[in-house]
Amino acid sequence: MNNQIWLMTSALKPYSLEQIIEKAIVTGVQGLELCVFPQSGSRSDHVATHLEYEGFDLDDAKRLIAQLNNKGLRFSIGSFENMIGGNPDDRIVNQNHILKLIRIAYLCGGDSNDVKVGTFVGYNDELGLQDGGFEKNLYEYQRVFTPIIKYAEDLGVTLIYENCPMEGWRANTWPFTYNNLPGTLAARKLMYALIPSRAHGETYDPSHDIWQHINPIDVIRATDLSRLHRVHVKATRNLTNQSSIYWGAMYPKQFVNPELAEKAGVPTVAHEWDRYPYEAMLPGFGGYDSMDWRAFLEALMEAGFEKPFVIENEAANSAHTGNIGATMQGFKAAMLCLAPIIWSLKENEGYVYQDTRKLMSDPPVKDIPVMTMDKLIE
Repeated sequence: MNNQIWLMTSALKPYSLEQIIEKAIVTGVQGLELCVFPQSGSRSDHVATHLEYEGFDLDDAKRLIAQLNNKGLRFSIGSFENMIGGNPDDRIVNQNHILKLIRIAYLCGGDSNDVKVGTFVGYNDELGLQDGGFEKNLYEYQRVFTPIIKYAEDLGVTLIYENCPMEGWRANTWPFTYNNLPGTLAARKLMYALIPSRAHGETYDPSHDIWQHINPIDVIRATDLSRLHRVHVKATRNLTNQSSIYWGAMYPKQFVNPELAEKAGVPTVAHEWDRYPYEAMLPGFGGYDSMDWRAFLEALMEAGFEKPFVIENEAANSAHTGNIGATMQGFKAAMLCLAPIIWSLKENEGYVYQDTRKLMSDPPVKDIPVMTMDKLIE
């Protein structure tokens, strides 16, 4: 196994692309998952925009490829928003934005340079609250994404979904926490059955299954590896507390009046992300998490996974401290945790990536206009 290790740029929101590139070099990674969220997006958590997407043209693509080739880095781009639910106006903004990113990936070579477009699907809660709401969301996904994926396929670009259920994406008074359709393996398989195109796949983040008490190794063994294009490196430490004793293991902790909760001696939810008892971590940084990373990586090796691992830093003791030193230490620790398992031992140097990559090539494509959903479905 000789996989590349990348870093996701969401934890480096205040920094320019040039500064992030230098930090990546110091860390020793081989690529970047560039966050390119819409400037007018509705999300406020874990968002960043590290590429000027408005007015992006073929000359910009060539400069970006040259800039990263010069530093020995690969890249993908992504924006993770609700595409099928939420405010209808925001929904259209998010859909049009992902079309912009597909065009940018195309101008940067798309699949020929392994430039993927990461995204969420989201969830339509109005449909979800109805009888048969999950299935209705599947068909809403099919309706919205069929033209999007056809557009990507025609341009030689692959769209990849991340599996976070986004349990904190609604107010803490909301009764359920399933807010992103590809949050379960069953949903992802159903999505591929509804849209059989090879121009969509997934980024698997094992941390989201850990807090649901699912073994990520079992998920990998049940996954179609041809659909798996990235693995996010993020850890979860399941906490032992009173929440599950009171609320059970099948349901999120619910919000009730704090005074009533105190009177009854019942724990209640404090904020949107306080629904399940876990802590976000990075492997190898600040203690043990609730996953056997060596066994997980060995399962991927046995399955023949050869694509990048991307460190996504949302750790409470790293990126969430707001301290850039702790943030970079977290990135480095996660990389060193993976290195002895996925890289070879080199004399006097330790475990190092054996660089056999070819440089990204300038794509032999012509510039194309920006696409929008209304034009796409005419």
